[in-house]
Amino acid sequence: MTAVAAGRRPAPRALPVAPGWWADAAGSAAFLSLLAVTALWTTNRGVQELLSGVPTGLTSAGRLAGLLSTDLMLIQVVLMARVPLVERRFGQDRIVRWHRLVGFASFHLLLAHVALTTLGYAGTAREGVVAQFWLLVSGYPGMLLATAALALLTLVVVTSIRAARRRLRYESWHLLHLYAYLGVGLALPHQLWTGADFVSSPAARAYWWTVYLLALGSVLAFRLGLPAWRSLRHRVEVATVVPEAPGVTSVWLRGRHLHRLPARAGQFFLWRFLDGPGWSRAHPYSLSAPPSEDLMRITVKDLGDGSARVAALRPGTRVLLEGPYGRLTGEHWRGGGVTLLACGVGITPLLALLWELPYAPGRAVLLYRARTPQELAFRAELDRLAAERGVVVHHLVGPRADRPSWLPRHAAELTDVEALRRLSPDIAGHDVFLCGPDGWVDAAQAATRAAGVPDEHIHHERFAW
Repeated sequence: MTAVAAGRRPAPRALPVAPGWWADAAGSAAFLSLLAVTALWTTNRGVQELLSGVPTGLTSAGRLAGLLSTDLMLIQVVLMARVPLVERRFGQDRIVRWHRLVGFASFHLLLAHVALTTLGYAGTAREGVVAQFWLLVSGYPGMLLATAALALLTLVVVTSIRAARRRLRYESWHLLHLYAYLGVGLALPHQLWTGADFVSSPAARAYWWTVYLLALGSVLAFRLGLPAWRSLRHRVEVATVVPEAPGVTSVWLRGRHLHRLPARAGQFFLWRFLDGPGWSRAHPYSLSAPPSEDLMRITVKDLGDGSARVAALRPGTRVLLEGPYGRLTGEHWRGGGVTLLACGVGITPLLALLWELPYAPGRAVLLYRARTPQELAFRAELDRLAAERGVVVHHLVGPRADRPSWLPRHAAELTDVEALRRLSPDIAGHDVFLCGPDGWVDAAQAATRAAGVPDEHIHHERFAW
C-alpha cells in the first residue's frame, strides 16, 4: 500500500460552515438562558426573600446558585455533545476551554447552593449546620440521589484539575469523565420534587423541560446516533498496520464510500477498535493522509494503553468512528505561501495538509520538532514531498530549550522570532498551521504573532486532554 494514494483521492470537500453571525447568536443564547433563570427566580419571590432576613436570604441566594449551576451544567453538556454546527464554528480547542470554564463555574455554584441552602435552613430551624444537612439529605425527596450526583460531579471536577489529570491515563480519565452525565441525571429528581423554582409556574416548567430535552437530544443525536449511523454505513476496518518510528504507528483503514464522509485533511476522528476488552473507550487520532474513496490513514503515538494496542491491531478488525472533528483544514488557506510547525506526533494532520493543499513549489515550509532523530516519522514521505512538491523541510532535533520555546536547546541562542524568520523568511505573508503539545503550541503561536502573522492567519490544534 503506497504512502499516499494520490491518484485515487477525490477533490477536497467543502465543509459546511456556520454563518458569521452564528457565533454571536450562540453566545447571546447562552447569556439569555442565564438571564431567563434569574428572571424565573425573581418571579418566584427570589428578591423579596433575599431581603427578608439572614436565614431566608441565604436560602434564596442558595436557590439562585443552584439554578444557575444547573443551567451552566446543561450548557456544558451541549458544548461537549459534538454538535457539528458548534464544532465547525468554534473548533475543539475553544470548545474544550469553554467546557472547562463553564464546568468549574457550575461546580462552584453547586457548592454555594449546598452551603447557602444548608445555612439558611439551619438558621430558620435553629438547628446545627451538620444536623440540618443530614436532615436535608435523609428527609427530603430526591436528596439522596442529589447527594450521589454531587459526589460524582466532585470526582469529575477533581480529576479534571491539571495536576490530577496528568497523573491519570487518558483511558481512566475518559471513563471517570462519563460519570458527569450520570450526575446530571441523578440531580433531576431532586429538582422536580423539591425545587419550587422548577415547578412554580408553567413558564418555569416549560423552560426547564426544554433545556433538559435539548441537552439530552444533543447527546443522543450527535454522540450516539450520528456515529452509529456512519459506522454502519461505511463499515470501516483495519487494512494494514505500518510502523513509522519508535512508538509511532500508522493504521490504514478501508471502508465503503469513505469519500462521502465530510472529512478533510487535518481533521480527527474518535476511534473504537473492536479488538477485545476496552473497545468501548474512544481515542482521538488525526488523519495523516487525505481520505480517498476507500482508504484512510491515521498515525498514533504510544502514549497509553489504548494507543499502545494500535500497533497490535490485525487486518480485518472492525472499527467504530465518531467525527470528523477539528478546524485545522485547508479551508483556511488563502492560496499563497504556507508555513507548518509540528512537534512530535503533531506532524500527523500537517502531513495530510501538505498532500492536500495546492501550493506552488517552494511556497510551503515545514518545521518539524522532535527530541531525537529516531522520533522523526515519515522521513521517506517528507523526502517525496520535497522532491515532488517543493516543500522546504527543516528538522529541529534535540532536547528542549532551558526556556519556554518551540526550539530545541542547541538553537536557543536565537530568539524564537529570529529563528522563525530565518527558517521561513516570508512567514509574515503566509498562512500558518501549528500542531503539538499545549506548551509548545503556545510558544510557537507567540513567536508567529511576533513575526507579523495576524491571528486570523494562524490555525492550530493542541494535543492535550
